[in-house]
Amino acid sequence: MSDETEADLTGVPPRRRPKPSVDTVGGRRLKPATLMMGHGYDPVLSEGSLKPPIFATSTYVFPNAAAGKRHFEGVTGKRPGGAEGLVYSRFNGPNQEILEDRLGVWEAAEDALVFSSGMSAIATLFLSMVQPGDTIIHSGPLYAATETLIGRVLGRFGVKYLDFPAGATQDEIEAVLRKAEGRVPLIYLESPANPTNALVDIEAVAAARDTVSGGMAEKPPIAIDNTFLGPLWQQPLQHGADLVVYSLTKYAGGHSDLVAGGVLGSKAHINTIRSMRNTIGTICDPNTAWMLLRSLETLELRMSRAGENAEKVCAFLRDHPKVERVGYLGFLKDAEGMARQADIYARHCTGGGSTFSLYLKGGEREAFAFLDALTIAKLAVSLGGTETLASHPAGMTHLSVPDARKAALGITDNLVRISIGVEDADDLIADFEQALAAI
Repeated sequence: MSDETEADLTGVPPRRRPKPSVDTVGGRRLKPATLMMGHGYDPVLSEGSLKPPIFATSTYVFPNAAAGKRHFEGVTGKRPGGAEGLVYSRFNGPNQEILEDRLGVWEAAEDALVFSSGMSAIATLFLSMVQPGDTIIHSGPLYAATETLIGRVLGRFGVKYLDFPAGATQDEIEAVLRKAEGRVPLIYLESPANPTNALVDIEAVAAARDTVSGGMAEKPPIAIDNTFLGPLWQQPLQHGADLVVYSLTKYAGGHSDLVAGGVLGSKAHINTIRSMRNTIGTICDPNTAWMLLRSLETLELRMSRAGENAEKVCAFLRDHPKVERVGYLGFLKDAEGMARQADIYARHCTGGGSTFSLYLKGGEREAFAFLDALTIAKLAVSLGGTETLASHPAGMTHLSVPDARKAALGITDNLVRISIGVEDADDLIADFEQALAAI
């Protein structure tokens, strides 16, 4: 139906629609790094502005009452096809929609949503999927706040959980799935795991899910937190995941100056999550969305440089006499007793990333001495920024995790988590060398 015909039938003036984004040139499909410069945005709709302006508004004006009715028919489901246009900033906005389009490009996802933080993305995902009596299946370890959400918050409403270790085989995952009581609404993964860098075999999880689900009409979707490696070094949708979760605060934002989250995946699953986001209002704000659009333009450059730096720094740390072990993914193929992890890495990953676990010889005293002596690297939580960060998971981010579970997951007192930035690699090595000397 043409815009003119639509206007005749509904009495609603046609919306000015942006020109279709150019995804190919001369038969060549454009790479995500190129598409980040203009995909999903037409300057004609914003007075010719090269970059999208920040749409700092809470509500949007309807051209007439019929347009308003048509929009809410879509919102409420009275008319198939969903909502059209913009109405209120709790639901959507131009900055957020452009950002969602560009996020989807990196992983060839059908659709995407952005949120006010990584944890609001995860919480909205769970709230849209689970019901009292359900059993969530997840890998371990998870980010401490995610474990708290599952075990303590959702547990108050009758939601149970079962977990399996990050490196579990298909048979081991199947055994856990068969123990589940009631409905399994979601299989939730984090790979690499925070803070140990242990990898989950996404393909094995998908195979286990399909085997155990058998003839079920609806198989539980597989969602994975891809913050540590994605989207440059791992793309889980290609290996059997249905949904990918991000703390966009990290590499996507990459400058330690914003907090945001994202979920990418199939339109069917995203629409379910969108309905919950519309209700509870966990959408990312326009200014943060605009800042993320800026950051995505340099995502590949920043992640590539940080990855190159991490490889050099880890090569230095591995042979230092005060270092027990370096949990860097790039070392898996040569690590004794890590054949299973090395196999997962070879199938799922295209790079070792820039965040790793450093196990020092000693315990908390030695770890604290090392951290306190750093000069270039900053003692702070988070990761994926332009600057190098270091923290002590057992005493900071995972302090609330019970000691027995920390021990089982390898979160020990001598573990330091390091996220390498884009500084000069030799300067970073000099900093780590003098910090190790302080132990």
